[in-house]
Amino acid sequence: MKEYLVIDGYNVIYTWPKLARLSDTSLEHARVKLVDIMASHSALSGQLIKVVFDAHQVKNITQRQEQVNGIEILYTQQGETADALIERITGDLIKLGKVYVVTSDWDEQRIIFGRGAYRMTPRELWEQVKKIRQKNMSEYSINLPTEGYLENRLNESVRDLLEKLRRKKF
Repeated sequence: MKEYLVIDGYNVIYTWPKLARLSDTSLEHARVKLVDIMASHSALSGQLIKVVFDAHQVKNITQRQEQVNGIEILYTQQGETADALIERITGDLIKLGKVYVVTSDWDEQRIIFGRGAYRMTPRELWEQVKKIRQKNMSEYSINLPTEGYLENRLNESVRDLLEKLRRKKF
């Protein structure tokens, strides 16, 4: 069964401290960083990710979407909130698999529960991202064959003593 992650982009940006600090200087940079983090997460977790950004206060804009590194990025149209678009997307995706909606907006969480989706707070998403990164690092870290040798874990004086014993130089 496919797993989908629908993310309220600005909600996550303003919740994660690093991205919030980044957004103080460049909101565009914070958006790019979030998408980059989610692209890595998608590759490691297998989840299909959609990030929704609210553009309802921007004049004369229509809804648009783009693909960046396997992540679908959606911008709302003028007059439409990210919450409304997330609700619509969730209703469509629930037929295809398990859907998690990442938002800290309580009203939005109640609505998506009614649609059959699961909620995830931005903090829970960050914990999941860290956990999957750590698991990946431990599974795919390269160990040299000699790292497991007993002699490499022994104290030098014990090693010398064993070498003398091996050569019978007591």
